[in-house]
Amino acid sequence: MTRLTGAQALVRILLAEQVRFVFGIVGGKLAPLLHAIQEQPALRFVGVRHEAAGPMMAAAVNAGSGGVAVALGEMGPGGLNLASGLGVAFANNLPLLAITTNQHRAAAYPHSGMFMDLDTQAVTRPITKWNAVVHDARRIPELARRAFREALSGRPGPVHLDIPQDVLAMQVDFAADEFDLAPERYRATSQPRPAAAAVQQAIALLRAARRPLIVAGGGVVASGAAPALRELAQRLQAPVVPTQMALGAVPSDSPHFIGHGGLIAGEAVRSAFERADVILSVGCRWSSWMWDAQGPFARRQHQVININIDPSALGQAALHAVAMQADAKQALQDLLDAWDAGTVADVEPGWLDSARAVRRSYEDQLATLAAERTEVMHPAALAREIARALPADALAVYDGGHTTFWSNDFTPVHEVRTRFHEPGMSHLGFGLPYALALQVQQPGRPVFNITGDGSFGFTLAELDTARRERLPVVSVIHNNAAWGIIRAGQRMQLDFELGTSLEGTDYAAVARGFGCHGEVVTQVEEVGPAIRRAVAAGLPAVLDCRTRFVPHPAGPMFGAMNKYGFDALTR
Repeated sequence: MTRLTGAQALVRILLAEQVRFVFGIVGGKLAPLLHAIQEQPALRFVGVRHEAAGPMMAAAVNAGSGGVAVALGEMGPGGLNLASGLGVAFANNLPLLAITTNQHRAAAYPHSGMFMDLDTQAVTRPITKWNAVVHDARRIPELARRAFREALSGRPGPVHLDIPQDVLAMQVDFAADEFDLAPERYRATSQPRPAAAAVQQAIALLRAARRPLIVAGGGVVASGAAPALRELAQRLQAPVVPTQMALGAVPSDSPHFIGHGGLIAGEAVRSAFERADVILSVGCRWSSWMWDAQGPFARRQHQVININIDPSALGQAALHAVAMQADAKQALQDLLDAWDAGTVADVEPGWLDSARAVRRSYEDQLATLAAERTEVMHPAALAREIARALPADALAVYDGGHTTFWSNDFTPVHEVRTRFHEPGMSHLGFGLPYALALQVQQPGRPVFNITGDGSFGFTLAELDTARRERLPVVSVIHNNAAWGIIRAGQRMQLDFELGTSLEGTDYAAVARGFGCHGEVVTQVEEVGPAIRRAVAAGLPAVLDCRTRFVPHPAGPMFGAMNKYGFDALTR
């Protein structure tokens, strides 16, 4: 037999699952677990300044590498704070393990009225795939393994264990071989292939297609399917639209690329959907970033082939002609195997070229905006200069409202897991924690957080985490001194303005107060040199770039999406 505390048993399961990073804030009732973590050199604990940052960072571990990380929360407020970051992971299908502690079992579930009482299981239930309270340390191996099984099976997502303080500290005898189990003994580690009949049906549709269009979602990235997707796009001579979760599925300089992110990519995407006859949807759940006022861009007249590992994503929100409940990589490989190698589809002459021509026209429009020279920088000009100055191997996170639109337009993307949106929850402020976690994973690469001033304010305290942990992330702020989109909406809808001003903050000075590098940038020609100085400083850095709010060209499409169903309500 092996005698361990509940916390030590939990850590043994984490190690078996190749967990390497734990994010959170230290707390008294977490002491047994913190001690067990400290005993394991393979685990790195990163102390944050707000518990919400922990799940954001753990989500970024999965987005950046496919690994699973842990986010900790003390009882009561710690669990409440975790909820914000768990929403980011849940809405974007990113697996992680959240662990909270609670009052000892004699005073919890039901709670007796002590300070910091909270039914944390109830709080996190709507934003986790699965959660449980651990009432007995002897069940920790079983329940921790189930947590990983739930997190990584089907549609992935965050899971949560609430473990009272006395259960973490409890000493229990385990069988000597209890912790020798490999993950493949208690959860599936291979991914499902599609039904053979569905593959043949899909091939028949693709062979008959005259104007095929491919939509690549986050499932392409999660399954490592980008090479197969690119090969199939070439054989089909099809334009490709990567969603915000699939940046890099095809490079932004690919002859098949017509814009990423759905509606925020502009007219080329809308036009391609309007003209397409067959749509191959791979690992996309058809969120409202792919809608207009009538709903999903994939209409009932389209022949949609929908590949998704999650059965609930088949037929909702887009209807399909062929459904494949399968892993994206497995399905694409089966389609390639069923398609004669070296042959290309007999598509409408000029189909791909015409779709690309619309994209080039949009890029010309963007270039004209970026060329404007005014006293205060145009956001397109700032975005272009940031893109030009990014090191070739840089990782970049897009945070903010309109800031993400401009970043999406100009930042080159060549590979998956190098550029990151947060479309699911669209949680402002996720950018800095996300970037820090990327830097933890890849300490040798430059990492950038391209953000808005409003967004940056949500999590700027994590500059302290960056400095303490020596994570030289560069935050480049589009600072228009306002909640820009909200101000524009107030003025347009009801001709008023309330609470939208964010004037007077010097974010560079704030950064220097944290011990970081900070500069204010006011001119376009200063952007590149400032970025190079920030990288050379070797410190966490903030570049406070003074810009102005300008409506993005995709604004009308964004507005139309928000009107879905509204007309029916008001009739």
